[in-house]
Amino acid sequence: MRVCLLTDKPDHPLLAATAALLAGAGHRVTFLDPDAGPGDPWERIAPDGRGPAEVYLLKAHTPAALALARRLEAHGARVVNSAAATELCQDRGRLAEVADAAALPMPRTRTLAALSDALPGAGRPEHRYPIMVKSRHSRRADLVARADGPDALRELAAAWPDEPVVLQDFVPNSGWDHKLWVISGEVFTAVRPTPVGALPRGAHDAPLVRDLPSAWTGTALRAGEVFGLDVYGVDLLDREGGPVVVDVNAFPGIRGPQGAPAALAALALRRP
Repeated sequence: MRVCLLTDKPDHPLLAATAALLAGAGHRVTFLDPDAGPGDPWERIAPDGRGPAEVYLLKAHTPAALALARRLEAHGARVVNSAAATELCQDRGRLAEVADAAALPMPRTRTLAALSDALPGAGRPEHRYPIMVKSRHSRRADLVARADGPDALRELAAAWPDEPVVLQDFVPNSGWDHKLWVISGEVFTAVRPTPVGALPRGAHDAPLVRDLPSAWTGTALRAGEVFGLDVYGVDLLDREGGPVVVDVNAFPGIRGPQGAPAALAALALRRP
């Protein structure tokens, strides 16, 4: 089979290991960065209008990558994850709306056209602090911060005044995120420090990853169904003994879990 990985990081450990497994089994593997080089990336992979690969793994999430993925899909190519699912996960406002409609547990989320609209006196009710402030459109170096009061919110607005944002209720937590990565229904787990906020006093080492309750793995698998994803990550926090989803990423940078490259290779080879 011919497999193409759409990415700007061909040396990423997961992608490199997956490519090695596929190539070792006799499959043809190519890499393409949709944002590299001049001109239309379509001309570099599909001069005959069909494309050289039977399946495309969409790791890149840039506008050029999404446009290319949509074009490939229009010509009948299999793209994992789909362009529509990938684009949905980049819009935290839409993500929250879809999750709410599907009764997937997420913090209460409000979407604003600009962060400056969140300031006291901007015609909106006062917020319950602390709150999480995130760029509406997920991307590298986007805004993810905790505001503990009006002064902190003003500081963020001064730096990001026109940034479209979502405001989420803060979920009190231990300082550790449970990361669940899913590849074609197979769940891999890890813990990482939360991206904002201090770790609990005296905490130095991550808690051991053990078998999670079925509610946690069930929530992660349900997220894939809701958002139409085959390769994705779900960040969960414990809220009153139950899991709450604080982030969903299409095709994240999975690092560490044994078996992940083999699972991704098997997904690439799976017939629709």
